[in-house]
Formats: sequence, structure tokens, C-alpha cells
Amino acid sequence: MSSLNLNLAQLDAARRECLQLVNQRAWVSAAAAAIPLPGLDVGADVAIMTRMIEQINEKFGLREQDVARLDAQTRQRLLVIITSLGSSLIGRYASKELIILALKRVGVRMASKQAAKFVPLLGTAIAAGVSYGAMRYLGNAHIEDCYRVLRQAIAEADSSA
Repeated sequence: MSSLNLNLAQLDAARRECLQLVNQRAWVSAAAAAIPLPGLDVGADVAIMTRMIEQINEKFGLREQDVARLDAQTRQRLLVIITSLGSSLIGRYASKELIILALKRVGVRMASKQAAKFVPLLGTAIAAGVSYGAMRYLGNAHIEDCYRVLRQAIAEADSSA
């Protein structure tokens, strides 16, 4: 799998950068949730998550166009690894539909965030906290999926060399 052209040090560096990105985006999501307009934060979360997933995929070299440029054998092996993890966001365009499916993973949290907005004073803080946590959870899970895919790809390349 030498077509991937990366090593564990580069992979670890990408992971660290993406963790910082997720933390920043989670704060933006929390700020949007603090605005007491029901529904506004859901649209913001979809937009934030879409861009964040695209940036993570780009950092790891796992955007749809990156995967398409790999040689056929490497692409096939990589797609098998991605499929085995069950990820629907690696190597694909992060469409609004895929992001909404990912947000449904934390659906209970998102519903409680909306309900919390109606609690005077404390509701805004609760909604912001839930939004921050949900965005971090989804972003970090995607980072770990990307990391595992590439780590396994590197391991397979090393064992076949």
C-alpha cells in the first residue's frame, strides 16, 4: 500500500491536529446552541459537522477524491478496511443526509438540547454543554475511525513488504 505515502508519525500528527479542530468546532457549536432560538442550532450543527468531517478527511488524505486517486489495489484494500469499520463518512462526500445520520447517533442528546432551551436561565447553558459534548463525540469518533483505517493500511503494507 505504498500509494498512501504516509507513516505513523505523520498519522499521529494528523490525529493531533484534528483533535484540536474538533475542540474548536465544538465550542462554535456550543455558542450556536446558546442562542435561544429553537432550531437555529440544529442547522448550525449540520453546517459545522459537514465542514469538520471534510477537514478531517482532508487532513488524513481520505476525501472521496483522495481515495479515487489511489491505485486500484490500494483503493480496494482501503475500502475493505473502511467498510469493516462501518464508517459512512470516510472516503465519501459528507452530504447533509450523511451528517444528519451521524447526528442521529446522538439523537437523545440533541433532543434534550432542544428541550433544555425552554428552561429559564440554566437551559441555555445546558443546551450549550450538550451541543459541545455531541460535536466532540462525533468528531472524535470520526478521527479515531480515520486513524484506525490508515493504521491498519500501514500495518498491512508493512507486513506485505
